[in-house]
Amino acid sequence: MPLLLIVLLALVQGVTEFLPVSSSAHLVLVHAAYGEYRPEEAAALVLDVAVHLGTLGAVLVYFRRDIARLAGTGLAGLAGARPEGWALGWLVAAAAAPVAVAGALFKDTVAAEARSVEVIAWTTLVFGLVLWAADRRGRRTKRLDSLRLPHALAIGAAQVLALVPGVSRSGITMTAALALGFGRTEAARFSLLLSIPVILGAGLWTARDLAETGDPSIAAAAGLAALLAFAAALAAIAAMMRWLARASFTPFVVYRVLLGGALLAWVYS
Repeated sequence: MPLLLIVLLALVQGVTEFLPVSSSAHLVLVHAAYGEYRPEEAAALVLDVAVHLGTLGAVLVYFRRDIARLAGTGLAGLAGARPEGWALGWLVAAAAAPVAVAGALFKDTVAAEARSVEVIAWTTLVFGLVLWAADRRGRRTKRLDSLRLPHALAIGAAQVLALVPGVSRSGITMTAALALGFGRTEAARFSLLLSIPVILGAGLWTARDLAETGDPSIAAAAGLAALLAFAAALAAIAAMMRWLARASFTPFVVYRVLLGGALLAWVYS
């Protein structure tokens, strides 16, 4: 696999994984730059696992204090105590359940039927506008300490839509949280925490497929991809959280509309 392609895929995946802009749409553009080149299946799976591990590491590092607190309060809740925020970790797990079930049942079908540039262009554009509407009309008054099981399940159900490339897992979960009345940083925080079980599950699923294909010897490339994805994702998370603390989702919406429009122009030309 060309070194430049490895670097580009890792950086693009790292930057776009957690921003509400759709990583799949950007990966299509990277592959398009290489024309008809496609890596071997095993090599592609290794790279996929590597960048997932890298982006997962970035979330774990950024939210290390939150995760430690959620683990402690969650276990205390099981023991009968009810410290503040004890249920949030369990609500994250509940929100991850719908996409886990849907992914196991339909992931291959969706990938085969919907992974086209045309579909990605339309979903990038349309769900960008849906994000804009939720950001403009949402009350933005709720904090995560007011999150309840119906909220978590609604956000988790919305996340199922992200099985279709271009929708954006981060984008649709933030959109759902905004529509339910949560603040911008609260919506982003829950989306990022929700990414932990989702990315872990996707990585393990891909690793299972990798085990079935054999053991390709591209450890150095995988290590580089994981490191680059980790650094890019950590920087993107920090930048997004700082931005949302003082401004809106509008720049992400504008970017999605421009990207979706450019892809549509490419497809229909």
